[in-house]
Amino acid sequence: MQKVNQTLNDDLRPEYDFASMEGGVRGKYAKRLRQGTNIVLLEPEVAEAFPTEDAVNEALRGVLNTARAVRRTGGLPDETLLLPILKRRRKTRQRPAARG
Repeated sequence: MQKVNQTLNDDLRPEYDFASMEGGVRGKYAKRLRQGTNIVLLEPEVAEAFPTEDAVNEALRGVLNTARAVRRTGGLPDETLLLPILKRRRKTRQRPAARG
């Protein structure tokens, strides 16, 4: 049994004249649809880390709270930021060999 190639005809019949129809408004519900829909695509590795929408929302709320706290207080004190940098410098700095 062979498959028959059927071409789909998407053309409307000539008797359908939408321009002459009364009350038809193009995109009448488009604004309402956009307001009720907020789809965000996650990368696969992010989706694995946050398997549910509640997990994603909780993580994002934490990020927002942190950002608000940093803005409100002006961030961390300078000493807090410098300590890790100084520790790294001490580790990478080579001490001269002892002479005898």
